Amino acid sequence: MIGFFDSGLGGLTVLKEAVKLLPQYSYIYLGDNARTPYGDLDQETIYEYTVEGISALFHRGAELVILACNTSSSVALRRIQQEFLPHVYPERSRRVLGIIIPTAEEIGRITRSREVGVLATQATVNSLAYTKEIAKVFPEVKTYEAACPMLVPMIEDGESESLEINDLIQIYMNELLVQSFNIDTIILGCTHFALIEGQIKRQLPYGVRAVSQGPIIARKLEDYLARHSEIENKLEKKGERIFLSTENS
Repeated sequence: MIGFFDSGLGGLTVLKEAVKLLPQYSYIYLGDNARTPYGDLDQETIYEYTVEGISALFHRGAELVILACNTSSSVALRRIQQEFLPHVYPERSRRVLGIIIPTAEEIGRITRSREVGVLATQATVNSLAYTKEIAKVFPEVKTYEAACPMLVPMIEDGESESLEINDLIQIYMNELLVQSFNIDTIILGCTHFALIEGQIKRQLPYGVRAVSQGPIIARKLEDYLARHSEIENKLEKKGERIFLSTENS
């Protein structure tokens, strides 16, 4: 199966797009709702929680796991690929992919002003993952980041339509846009934010677009499977969907 892991509900927005594009595969999703949000945790804890999550997915039959969580992707992915997988699966029978690099690879084709903003969790912003990865692919693009620490807990609590969350969006948007008046593209650098994409877009200045990751990651997954037949050939094509949570959310 193809596994998807997130700290909570946000990764469902990525899985939804993958299922839409690649419905033939079987998918298993795990949301760590009991311990969300990850954005304010230290790096070691994020790594430990992420390893527990992907291990559970492997145990339940996943061959490939997508970290549909920007915080896990920015803090834990490289260590998982370089330390955990070679130690536990030395035969390279399991793969773990993130979502930041695929997003960075696309963003240069979207921005015209060559200035990009990122709304993300505190941990993702602290890692400067987007700034670094975008610079590798498009060195001429300037990247600005702003942390939105209160949004994930409110989304997980079902308050995505509240007046308070709209006020917070405006505050965080201002913190980002004040860094440059030439930003024309804003990456929703937390998969939870796709669940409030409508509210975010209503508060965007004229000429600025928001980019959510689901469609990008789905296309990148399709391309990855086309290039890695050794993984694709092992995947079930029964169209099964399994959803797991670490608490009754």
